[in-house]
Amino acid sequence: MSDLPALPVTFRPGRTRAVLLTAGAAIFVVITTVALLLEKLGPGERLSFVFTGALMFGVLALLARVRVVADDAGVTVVNIASRRRLEWAEIIQVNLRPGDPWVFLNLSDGTSLPALGIQPGIAKQQAIADARALRALVEARGTRDLP
Repeated sequence: MSDLPALPVTFRPGRTRAVLLTAGAAIFVVITTVALLLEKLGPGERLSFVFTGALMFGVLALLARVRVVADDAGVTVVNIASRRRLEWAEIIQVNLRPGDPWVFLNLSDGTSLPALGIQPGIAKQQAIADARALRALVEARGTRDLP
């Protein structure tokens, strides 16, 4: 197929990622600035403000790390707190139904794996295109390893 993306390819919610990282940085800067400007705070209290801002940025950065990476050997799904490597033949179907918050991968072991790296939140058309591209890759490569 000529419409298949070149491998390796990374699918990630670019706009959502930009919003999360920008918001995280802004929150950190505002909380740190407030900590430095409040004259009645002691050093420990200032440090706790800065730590809270850093913690908030860290949570938003963790949310922004989601992605789906496809290469010659298979697919790596990186979600908020987990990473899973799949061989092409393990993926039976790629689903993004209307109303789904992200793509779901139906696997050969009968389970379903959410792939948060493709989500229609802010950029619905991009998510649909990414889901179609991943589906085409699964269809083209998934049967190679089957007897």
